[in-house]
Amino acid sequence: MSEDACPNCKKLEAQLANVLAELQDIKARLGLNSTTSHQPPSQDKPWTPKSERQKTGRSSGAQPGHKGKTLKMVEHPDEVVTLPVTGHCGCGQAWDTVTVSDELARQVLDLPEIRLHAVEYRAQVKICPTCHRREQAAFPAHVPGQVQYGPQIHGLAVFLNTVHFVPLKRTAHILQAICGASLSDGTIALSLNVAAERLAAFETELKTALLKEPVLHADETGSKVNGTLAWMHVVSCRQLTLYGHHEQRGYAALKDMDVLPRFQGTLMHDAWNSYFQLSAQHALCNAHLLREWRNLDEVHGQTWAGELRSAMQLVYHENKAGTLTAEGRAAFLGTFDALVQAGLDANPAAEPIAGQRGRAKQTRGRNLALRCQRHRDKVLRFLHDKQVPFDNNQAERDIRMACVKRKVSGGFRSAEGGMSFCRIRSYTSTLHKQGMNIWQGLVSIFRNDVLMPNFSH
Repeated sequence: MSEDACPNCKKLEAQLANVLAELQDIKARLGLNSTTSHQPPSQDKPWTPKSERQKTGRSSGAQPGHKGKTLKMVEHPDEVVTLPVTGHCGCGQAWDTVTVSDELARQVLDLPEIRLHAVEYRAQVKICPTCHRREQAAFPAHVPGQVQYGPQIHGLAVFLNTVHFVPLKRTAHILQAICGASLSDGTIALSLNVAAERLAAFETELKTALLKEPVLHADETGSKVNGTLAWMHVVSCRQLTLYGHHEQRGYAALKDMDVLPRFQGTLMHDAWNSYFQLSAQHALCNAHLLREWRNLDEVHGQTWAGELRSAMQLVYHENKAGTLTAEGRAAFLGTFDALVQAGLDANPAAEPIAGQRGRAKQTRGRNLALRCQRHRDKVLRFLHDKQVPFDNNQAERDIRMACVKRKVSGGFRSAEGGMSFCRIRSYTSTLHKQGMNIWQGLVSIFRNDVLMPNFSH
């Protein structure tokens, strides 16, 4: 082959190598599932294992000592139906003439008839006989119009739509079928707006309380507004939840929520780059790392990832059980560093491609090893700070309901609707975490006497 053809051969070889790398990446992506990536379990094949938990040997279901829930009889029933003994005994004695010696009771617990309860307010009008001045009694503040629905109907509409993600039309159908209330989509939307407005003070106190927490969790997921991609964000802890809705996924959304830019504690997240712009201390979710290490080990055959995954699982369980010694911790840290270096050696840096601008694309294995090396202190923070958890499951549990909302009733008709939903959902989630009654809380909003959760736990 002529010398002039050699540059073309090298160019073809480089192109072929690039195509083969892309093909390998595509194959790897096709093999991903929830155990080896961030893919949600709903997209897994039915036979894919679902859990990272270690087998305990115990049978499934409730364990010995578990406090069960049994339907019990009420002490004071609302209605008593006496069932008399009638007829005659075999000897001919009429049962009507025999004194009752005992009664056996059984109860049926059911809902009463559900219908609208109409209360009519009649404001008296009087005319002074001396000066003929006309005076009228004032109507209550919650009765501004000629006819309106009460706080329980509005609370139920919000409960169905925001807590259980029932779409507006189906919410209207349910209310019509159950209690004969003919609410329009607009009336339900108005209820949501009123609830959001009256929860403004709650949200202000919630943000103040979150800033006092030592550890917060953060996550985000896609959310449509009129078919356009937007983002729902969550900042939470064990007792408090704040949701936010924004057209962007990055720092602008965090700034708009006005919590994390001011937070000085430890923030647990999944290594999304926008979080690293914050001044808080950082801790990374190790559940994400376990899945990525598993993928490298099982799909790409990189044993260093499998060994590191096993070592991390072992030290996590020992640390959780309180059996991890100082020597064991030091040994694990040495193992961690050695295996991460092995990952870098197994995935050498890709050379820049001639004529291609920007940095050369690195392999999945190298990027993961680099992340573990660069953010070593954040990955292992749970070993040195007892307040920091191992994973970001708190935020993922809180954001999961937004995914259910997206699947069940789609997106929002407006950005304002998304923000109203998030504020109401922040309220109901916080009530639920603190064991308070969500229904009573929603009704209290429309009585203009909002039931507040505990912000000083």
